[in-house]
Amino acid sequence: MPLIARIALNRPLRRLFDYIIPEGLELTPGQRVRIPFGRQQATGLVVQVGVEPPPGITLKAVAGAMENWPALPVETFKLLSWASDYYQHPLGECLFTALPPALRRGRIAEEKKDQWWRAIDSGSTIPANAHKQKALWDWLNQRSNGAPTTDILRAGFNRAQLKALQEKQLIEIVSPARPADFNEAPELLARRPRLSEAQTSAAEQLATPDEGFSAFLLYGITGSGKTEIYLHYLKEHLGNQDQALVLVPEINLTPQTVARFQHYFGARIVVWHSALNDGERLATWLKVRNGEPVILVGTRSAALLPFTNLRTIIVDEEHDSSYKQGEGFRYSGRDLAVYRAHLNKCPVILGSATPSLESVHNAKQAKYHLVKLEERAGNAAPPVISLLDIRSRPLEGGLSRPALNAIEQILAKGEQALVFVNRRGFAPVMMCFDCGHMVECPRCDTRLTYHRRDRAMRCHHCDYQTAATEQCPKCKSEAFKPVGQGTERTEDILATAFPDTPVVRVDRDSTQRKGSIQGILNQVNTGKPCVLVGTQMLAKGHDFPNVTLVVVVNADGGLFSVDFRAPEQLIQTLLQVSGRAGRGTKPGKVLVQTCHSDHPLLKTLCEGHYLDIADQLLKEREEGQFPPFRAMAIFRAEGDTMEKSLQALDTIKPLANTTGIETWGPLPAMIARRADKHRAQLILNARNRKKLNSLLTGICQELDQRKLPAGVKWMIDVDPQETG
Repeated sequence: MPLIARIALNRPLRRLFDYIIPEGLELTPGQRVRIPFGRQQATGLVVQVGVEPPPGITLKAVAGAMENWPALPVETFKLLSWASDYYQHPLGECLFTALPPALRRGRIAEEKKDQWWRAIDSGSTIPANAHKQKALWDWLNQRSNGAPTTDILRAGFNRAQLKALQEKQLIEIVSPARPADFNEAPELLARRPRLSEAQTSAAEQLATPDEGFSAFLLYGITGSGKTEIYLHYLKEHLGNQDQALVLVPEINLTPQTVARFQHYFGARIVVWHSALNDGERLATWLKVRNGEPVILVGTRSAALLPFTNLRTIIVDEEHDSSYKQGEGFRYSGRDLAVYRAHLNKCPVILGSATPSLESVHNAKQAKYHLVKLEERAGNAAPPVISLLDIRSRPLEGGLSRPALNAIEQILAKGEQALVFVNRRGFAPVMMCFDCGHMVECPRCDTRLTYHRRDRAMRCHHCDYQTAATEQCPKCKSEAFKPVGQGTERTEDILATAFPDTPVVRVDRDSTQRKGSIQGILNQVNTGKPCVLVGTQMLAKGHDFPNVTLVVVVNADGGLFSVDFRAPEQLIQTLLQVSGRAGRGTKPGKVLVQTCHSDHPLLKTLCEGHYLDIADQLLKEREEGQFPPFRAMAIFRAEGDTMEKSLQALDTIKPLANTTGIETWGPLPAMIARRADKHRAQLILNARNRKKLNSLLTGICQELDQRKLPAGVKWMIDVDPQETG
């Protein structure tokens, strides 16, 4: 009998495919293969070898192995198999998520060789007018191990300059340096972050990699120096042949974090995020898979990579909702990191100034070890948070006169201010003050945002765009004006109020170009007076020593939301953005503009004790029987009519009608129509997570067999971050 291999494809199918293994070909789970699929050839991943062939079916043979080693080692394969079961997503798509795009498309797993160059002193001279050649030689001379061509080109030099120096015998081609070679360099070995007494105490509470799996929740107030603890931990406990994973929530945090880690670990640091090109991602993937002793800094998908010697995992800003994938394979990078640490028998450190309620609950249940760091690094003191009631106050670009006066005083002292506006664009609404018309998105149940810089009206949900007009499209009135404020409008008001001071806007629109965020950070870090205006991108992890004032334009958005997570997310955002103030030697102040200064949640915020607020919110969650006290999943349906979407969910509801499972809905989503799709949802709430998981598996299998109304698509979201 021929051996049969069970193979997964990168397709949204909840099934695997059986193929004959030809004689002489040895396969193992996790290996990439070429297989005939229909009239084409496809790339597959071996899931199982030696299975029973299905009766009465003639099987095709595997065309060949793409490598003679598994792309996904055993531990990574186990992780993704568990994730497929837990998040109820087809195994094939889960497995292929761990491959870089080039390998998903069938490219051979080989890196294009990059030549390394090193400066030598041959006695030759560089002409006095060849300034770029001299700069390149000096640049290489500072790197004892040399540098690859790609790094040289990124630094602003070109191949002609390389060739000229090579002809003069001032540079030579050398073997690529391994990351471990850099770590052995005396200057890197000598570098150690200095820890305060409080930081040292916190670091000593963390288990070493040799002690096996354990999960630590590092609660450190903003500015307390959590990154220094990460660096110290890796310096002290990571061996020269070990791998480590450092997760960060946003691409825009990566350059700043990478620079700090490179200072201590040199080229041992590699990065992983969606802004890399295919070649860069393949190169990083191969380093990880080949067991090179890298420290990988990356966003959520880095948790899926095929590490072979992983000894430590760090999840920075663990509370951030960016760790949850919103489309397709809806996994949580943070939660997979914890499970991965369990599989790898290594410690995982979850760090945050505002940890998620799930993590706080796990610490209370003794699943996580809570480590507190409640002193700011150096002589910095926590900022003073004050509520500024703006009822009956005139506003300019969303800013009250007391807030503008406070900014003026800060700038006069040569310091910097940060204005937080959690909405990009110029204004969220354009409205006619004669007929009341507001411009709505033709594809979504939402209004278009006015972007004055581009003279455009844009939908931030489906990316629909149209040209802005100065007249009302309905009645042609000239009384067609922007209502509300976004970052662009606040930027204009501040530029008018402070014409001699740079106003720097940081949002998705201003940071689209590669390297733009780094340029902005460099400008701010000069310490010269300026006003930063931005969205949540400014609230995460940035260190601006000369920012001494933070103004929150509108803090009321999350106070009355129907989403049960809204109060938690509001407090986290406000405390995170407040933490940008007073991180240096100068004291910080925070002004929170609100129309509800008597709200108990905002009053508690001013006291600044996040764990006390978390306890209060956890009690409310327990009373309402919401996560983390119950397990939750949402079935979502999208169709060309709302009737069809609700009808599809109506067929699911009876399948969930069992003891211990509550069902809410089906109901239209908060934004019922998005990109011309009518969206509805059915929420399942359960006391027992295992029972819910088993039920979901059965429902998904049943749905695969059923024929839903034409034009309707369904998906499932386990542990949802958004219930709207």
